[in-house]
Amino acid sequence: MKPLFVTATNTNVGKTYTTQKLIESFSKQGISVGACKPVETGVDTEPLDAKALLESVQKYNPAFKDLQSKDITAYTFKLPAAPFCADIEKTINIEIIKTKIVELQKLCDLLIIEGAGGLMVPITQEYKMIDLAQELDLQTLLVTPSKLGCINDTLLSIEALKSHNITFDWCVNIFEDKDEFTEVTQPYYDAQYKNWWSIQKGIENFTLNINTHFENIAK
Repeated sequence: MKPLFVTATNTNVGKTYTTQKLIESFSKQGISVGACKPVETGVDTEPLDAKALLESVQKYNPAFKDLQSKDITAYTFKLPAAPFCADIEKTINIEIIKTKIVELQKLCDLLIIEGAGGLMVPITQEYKMIDLAQELDLQTLLVTPSKLGCINDTLLSIEALKSHNITFDWCVNIFEDKDEFTEVTQPYYDAQYKNWWSIQKGIENFTLNINTHFENIAK
């Protein structure tokens, strides 16, 4: 299967939470799943997002059993910032990230790749997260928040994906302003995007019908 790239409108939207849910759901269908966190910043001793993803994978895929969190990342940095900014010594090599992805793909049927921050976050000065998805032709899942103002962020990210000709689907992680979401945000999604879904209610349907979801791009 083609790798699945999980991105978001920004940081702290729920990429790791979503990826863990995907790992669980796909695995319960009998699909051998793996995970990759190409770059993680804000790391003191151990990359916590990578650790969480690896622990989820290890419950189902024995091929990842002996790996450590650092084995599913290509780069980690202490500064909690965009990779380009956190990489003070400018060590990032995109080819090394690609090689890491290829290595991990050999250990599973479906590799889920979790990005850092949002689509336009710079990995290097000239290369952004969205460029990785485009260059590797990755099926992409955009995770959006439920807080006030999220419509703007969602539409901007959808336009970015379309402009880069990336095959994608999108969903909402309903966790911020969730009591107000049905009144201040959902009416627009219901009117404009008949097939929008949330992580809380639609994850199993997505994993069962992944090809169909990507054929119905942003409808």
